[in-house]
Amino acid sequence: MTDTATGRLPGTWHLSAEPDDSPAATALFREYYTEVAARYHVVNGFPPITPQEIDEGVAEYPVGQFVLPHGELFVVRRGEDAAGCGGLLLLEGGRTAELKRVFIRKAWRGRGAAGALMRGLERRAAELGAERLRLDTRSDLVEAVAMYRAYGYGEIAAYKEDPYSDLFFEKAVPGAAG
Repeated sequence: MTDTATGRLPGTWHLSAEPDDSPAATALFREYYTEVAARYHVVNGFPPITPQEIDEGVAEYPVGQFVLPHGELFVVRRGEDAAGCGGLLLLEGGRTAELKRVFIRKAWRGRGAAGALMRGLERRAAELGAERLRLDTRSDLVEAVAMYRAYGYGEIAAYKEDPYSDLFFEKAVPGAAG
């Protein structure tokens, strides 16, 4: 039985493209930054991250980065609950799609949100004509690294400079024409 308001089956995941300054995206980006920055502080022996540092870090993310034809942001939901997000940035004339800010809220981990998000991002990359997906991450984000490997991403040499990344991955876009 479908929900008459949304037309979706109850309990199913759905992905929607959203502006990166939507309320859901803004809240998800803040949680994402808080989690990865807090872990970075712990791993590197820094004092706990402060609310001011979180505000400053979140402010460094440019709004409008995930706008077609250069990119797109997706939020994965179950019902009205925003469980996570992930962005695509198109590089190299659109031949490469870079995954950015892939994040699933802790309460939704292990419940299928990541799979729905990753499959949706890969499907959309193919629709946009990308031939490969790339991403950068950190080795201390062990859950993310395990997820990328589980979805067939292979480790590659650094394709860009990023002082906060020490791992780089790539995957051929499933269903890509090239």
